[in-house]
Amino acid sequence: MTVVQLLPALESGGVERSTLEISAALTQAGQRALVVSAGGRLLPALREVGAEHFSWAIGRKSPWTLRYISALRSLFVRERVDIVHARSRLPAWIGYLAWRGMPAARRPHFITTMHGLNSSGRYSAIMTRGERVICVSDTVRRYLLERYPATDARKLRVIARGIDPEAFPARPRPDPAARAAVGERYPALKTAEPLLLLPGRGTRLKGHADALRLLAVLRREGYPRARLWLPGACEVGREDYLNELRAEAERLGIAEAALFTPATSRMAEAYAASDLVLQLSRKPEAFGRTVVEALSVGRPVLGWAHGGVGELLSQLQPQGAVTPFDEAALARIGIALLKDPPPFPATIPYTLRAMQTATLAVYEELLG
Repeated sequence: MTVVQLLPALESGGVERSTLEISAALTQAGQRALVVSAGGRLLPALREVGAEHFSWAIGRKSPWTLRYISALRSLFVRERVDIVHARSRLPAWIGYLAWRGMPAARRPHFITTMHGLNSSGRYSAIMTRGERVICVSDTVRRYLLERYPATDARKLRVIARGIDPEAFPARPRPDPAARAAVGERYPALKTAEPLLLLPGRGTRLKGHADALRLLAVLRREGYPRARLWLPGACEVGREDYLNELRAEAERLGIAEAALFTPATSRMAEAYAASDLVLQLSRKPEAFGRTVVEALSVGRPVLGWAHGGVGELLSQLQPQGAVTPFDEAALARIGIALLKDPPPFPATIPYTLRAMQTATLAVYEELLG
């Protein structure tokens, strides 16, 4: 079996991570994994798992990108591709046009994955064109059927994203070793009681300002030593947004208690060092991997109950689900979680292995 995955680039994010994970599953199973993208910092990791890469900028929004239609069609024939798996809209269009231009008897199978809750319209509708359409959560499946009611529901497959439990093992609570390690890098966090964690890119969609206002309430309501760590908020090109957040922290009187840093590669340690993990995305997310990672480590999660985050919290830790944007409820439930952390799931069903196995099963289903 030869599978080619199409995506814009290999920089960071859920699409890129899933591409690497499925490439690894294919090569471990003795199959061929091909990837077409513009490349990026994850390219060495892709090659390390044994995948072959073609550096074509099929996600670049330019008329010149259309030249890759014939190049992809030649690739499908030359490499005897069995499955074309498109993970993003523009690459999906280019791949679909290449695929449609082939004789029907010689076409590989064409599938798509809906990784996000994209704006509806003709451009996004390409993600419904696959012979099979993988949805990364029930939230995405419902969204797709609401926005594209003509879609045949029988071809949809819900395959949730997953984590490697060994990468996010359960840790004691509190975890002095993890707090000490984090404190070595960021001394301001050593004496936090409690430490709140909001991992997320430097965009207002991640709800950083909501977390700052929550911190201000906690420090007034019996937690004067509370601290908030926001790894990922410091991002190149988003300095204006970071300055807005710092000004808001000053206005709230918590500037010394909020720590904005670049993203950390040691997320399991960050979760273990914290007392409460926040997932406050202002826009509903398709899945919400942070929820699963934090609960796997053994830390309570507080989040807005919409999208994939709400779906996961309802299943795994309903005590942390808050009506979206109700800041009074957010503070009240946050305090309750800190005072009396809920029991954690005995097992986390959202595993990397389950996701890989289910995806390869879709490929095999199409190939008969």
